[in-house]
Amino acid sequence: MEIFYSMDYSENTVSYTSTNSYVTLNTLTTRTKNVWIVLHGIGYLSRYFLKYFDNLPPEENYIIAPQAPSKYYLNNKYRHVGASWLTKEATEQETQNVLAYLDGVLAMENFPEDCNFIVFGYSQGVSIATRWVAKRKIKCDQMVLYAGGIPNELTALDFEFLQENQTKVTTLVGDADEYLTKDRRTSESNKIINLFNGKAEQIFFEGGHEIKKELILNLIS
Repeated sequence: MEIFYSMDYSENTVSYTSTNSYVTLNTLTTRTKNVWIVLHGIGYLSRYFLKYFDNLPPEENYIIAPQAPSKYYLNNKYRHVGASWLTKEATEQETQNVLAYLDGVLAMENFPEDCNFIVFGYSQGVSIATRWVAKRKIKCDQMVLYAGGIPNELTALDFEFLQENQTKVTTLVGDADEYLTKDRRTSESNKIINLFNGKAEQIFFEGGHEIKKELILNLIS
């Protein structure tokens, strides 16, 4: 006979100071035209994510790649490490932690306001990019959402300020992206139209769930 015991437990929270890294590519100078904050997808480390931006003209582009805080071993082989921004566990609380971290990165870099500021999210990074821009009212010149879904809690009201700021919004997705069914592709496309008042540019390219360097280069050409 099995005997089941109920557990009388409570879940508590505690605040503490945490330190996290981020990486940059190229050097911020008076010749810098574009400053990018690029948010990687699940399974990446930020230093490896930078390879997708190394064909941008280095004198004109300064790339900041924040690091997702939750690191883990990939493929259960305890050799290669990846990272995740959020999970379904305590999402709201963890979102606040991530946004506070991005606020810290932005304050640390303190780049000139006359630079063209681009917020770029790939895959899971799209959910972070859109939440940060929407909740902190980040004044960026361009927001690029590449092969990722926009969180359902965000509404058109959250992005109204982008129109006042004349922010260019661009979405990119592969026509053979394995994470997007035909129905979801349609629903995401409609969501983008509604969230950005029909002013977002939607780009569909030939390919799967992948980053193509030439598409990134086209964003500033």
